[in-house]
Amino acid sequence: MGGSGWRVLAPFKFRDYRLLIAAVACSIFATGMWTVVMALQVIAISNDPAALSLVATCLAGGLVAFVLVGGIAADRFPQRRIIILVEAVNTVAVSAVAVLGLLGSLRLWHMAIASAALGIAAAFFFPAYSAYLPRLLPAEQLLAANGIEGVMRPTLQQAIGPGMAGVLIGATFPTVGAVICAVLYGTGLTLLIATRPVVHRPETESAKTRVLTDLREGFRFMVRTPWLLATLLFASGFVLLIMGPIEVLLPFITNARFENGERTFGFVLAAFGAGGAVGALAVSTWRLPRRYMSVLMSCWCIGNLPIIVLGYTSSFLLMSSASFVIGVTSGAAMVIWGTLLQRRVPPQMLGRVSSLDFFVSLVFMPVSMAVAGPLSKVISIETIFLIAGVGPVLLGSVAYLAARMFRDEIEHPLDVR
Repeated sequence: MGGSGWRVLAPFKFRDYRLLIAAVACSIFATGMWTVVMALQVIAISNDPAALSLVATCLAGGLVAFVLVGGIAADRFPQRRIIILVEAVNTVAVSAVAVLGLLGSLRLWHMAIASAALGIAAAFFFPAYSAYLPRLLPAEQLLAANGIEGVMRPTLQQAIGPGMAGVLIGATFPTVGAVICAVLYGTGLTLLIATRPVVHRPETESAKTRVLTDLREGFRFMVRTPWLLATLLFASGFVLLIMGPIEVLLPFITNARFENGERTFGFVLAAFGAGGAVGALAVSTWRLPRRYMSVLMSCWCIGNLPIIVLGYTSSFLLMSSASFVIGVTSGAAMVIWGTLLQRRVPPQMLGRVSSLDFFVSLVFMPVSMAVAGPLSKVISIETIFLIAGVGPVLLGSVAYLAARMFRDEIEHPLDVR
């Protein structure tokens, strides 16, 4: 494991990590399939962008509404129990959709409720997982672990999952995809139950404080940390600009411009996932860049410019190539960001800060998804995607300069080996 090429495999020496990451693999694969299943199932029920906006908003709204509670829970309760409960909720919600679909009784409001449940579950998963990982692995292996997830998530959730769902649904119907998602979530739940409980740290004084006090402490840390505050505020604008076009409008673009719209939609998402895997693997295999914040912001801003192509082109090659490039920079950025939080945020506050990370950066995601469908009826799709590409560059430049990230990264090097 001494060579840099094998450093990324070091966390697999730990049994419980192997079980955890296998469960996460099943879960994110199912989530990737669900992205396509949800969109195409809603289109089958009601071929209206506003309907998909509604269901997607329920998922995003559940995530944003509960992510702060999820962060507090991650700092107060055993993270393993939280993750198991999350996977149980995922299994039940998707199984219900599958059963109703097979019975021919599935309605739009069923999809909305299931999506909300998945969003709420995700709100508890992300802070718990972020806080749980440092309890399983040594600090020097966190970059590798983040890299492993950074490769798996785009590969399974954004590449293989959507690609398989698109092909499968194109040949059958959306409910078949829901059945497979339910099986995958159930498998992940079984693997998580097989992990051994980690000895929970003794209750500290901060653990005895009230919920609002816990939340206030995390918020104060965020406000007093310029690089964190500026990045999260940028991320909120970034998500507002891009999530609606990708999650709501892209399925309709592929259906309108290509003969096999379902498969094309899945393959475009798959190209993004493949790129994400390449970017994550590249970053996690080598040392973290010395100018890690400059690289991070460049990936999120400049790397997002090809999104403009998605709104204009009718070429599958151009669309998938643009998606791949966005995936490469996004995958690299997420590995850097996850490691940055785990290295520079105090361990006792990591759950709360992670939840604030998701809350602040995703607070406008329901708004983006809710307005994308209706907005496309009054503004051209090309204009919407142009704004989604240029807007983050302007926002990111302001955040980078205002927080003096170019100076902070030099004053606080992350010597991750």
